[in-house]
Amino acid sequence: MQFVLSTSFSSVADLKELAKTADSCGWEAMSFSDHVVNPQTIKTPYPYTENGERRWQAFTDWPDPWVMIGALASITKNLKFTNNIFVLPMRNPFLVAKAISTAAIISDNRVIPAIGVGWSKDEFELLQQDFHTRGKRADEMVEIMRLLWTGELVEYQGKHYQFDALEMNPAPSAYIPIWVGGISEAAMRRAARIADGWVTDLQSSAEILSCVQRIQQYRKEYGRENLPFSVMATPSDAFTIDGYKRLEDGGVSHILTQPWPFYYGDTQELAKKIDGIKRYADDYIAELNT
Repeated sequence: MQFVLSTSFSSVADLKELAKTADSCGWEAMSFSDHVVNPQTIKTPYPYTENGERRWQAFTDWPDPWVMIGALASITKNLKFTNNIFVLPMRNPFLVAKAISTAAIISDNRVIPAIGVGWSKDEFELLQQDFHTRGKRADEMVEIMRLLWTGELVEYQGKHYQFDALEMNPAPSAYIPIWVGGISEAAMRRAARIADGWVTDLQSSAEILSCVQRIQQYRKEYGRENLPFSVMATPSDAFTIDGYKRLEDGGVSHILTQPWPFYYGDTQELAKKIDGIKRYADDYIAELNT
């Protein structure tokens, strides 16, 4: 079982110290959420709360994940970097491929992009990307990025994207795994069909394990059941060694969490966050990796 530090709602000013601490304490990775802007009023209800309200306060920091990853990679040695979740079809595929490949090179292949199709129609409109075709475009974008990351001359003729022979360099020196996030039927099928892993939302252990079973069945349907596959879960009810072991037995490979609430509640004090990262490593990571 590997553990991933969630940076959601954290101040950018704290991220350097959080990354260095996690790197030195045996955390596997650090994860970044993704919003380009935060509209004062949203047209689309937030899909992951009962009342449609967002989980965060106004004026929360949302750093560009790939700029942040490039910066933090330069001050860490082993820590990997991922997302929960990067909204792929809100962007241009060439710019995303360039950003991720550059981060992979800078970090010595310590990046695992975790993508989703997004929910905020407001942001899609601001970035001039079609909200209604986002799923189909995301599928094509993954194909395009994998072609571009070869560093060879490539071309593509899809429904939404087409281009003649071109190359993008420098190319990453190792395969970049892609995870897919989301708990909709379409998201789970996409993870099974094209991805190297799946990322849950905040769910109960029973819900997570049920989803993993469904995805594994879909992978069999697609003939991909023998390929490596990761699952990064955020359980709402598993806070013990035994609880984590049950998830691991059910196919979960990574736990995404913020450790300081276990010890200090919803603190914004950097010293308490750092101590929480260290204490959690002693209490859980060391125990589950012996």
